[in-house]
Amino acid sequence: MNASDSMMDSYSSMTGSYRMKAAGKMKASGWLVAGFWISTVLFALQMSFTAYAQLRLPQVAQVFAHLGFPAYFRIELSWAKLAGLAALLVPMVPARLKEWAYAGFAITLVSALIAHLAVGDGVEAWSWSVGTGVLWGASYFFWRRLQATPASA
Repeated sequence: MNASDSMMDSYSSMTGSYRMKAAGKMKASGWLVAGFWISTVLFALQMSFTAYAQLRLPQVAQVFAHLGFPAYFRIELSWAKLAGLAALLVPMVPARLKEWAYAGFAITLVSALIAHLAVGDGVEAWSWSVGTGVLWGASYFFWRRLQATPASA
């Protein structure tokens, strides 16, 4: 067993998709696994930072007020982000729950973009949600490809 096999076995158990290992089936390539981890770690770092900022930084609270959201919403949103990140990163979480976490993040990012555009904010305000959305899209793309790739025996 080489490092690539070990990484794929680790990923297979992480996704919660305990598929039957059938002889003769192709396993995920190294670039697929690497793409997943790079995009997912960058996405997780970005979302972790925003969750922290929403909980601790007064200027972020001011932005939420500027967008018209009540103060309690940023706290709920922060904890939901952290819970979603746990669902994406914890190995034994079932694939269906990971799918819901990805859906929740998509709704959050699209809503952030809409909120900034609705109040007339410039590109410096809404570009963060777009950039994070690109990371989300890459992570989800690679995750779905890995889900569709049967593990080898």
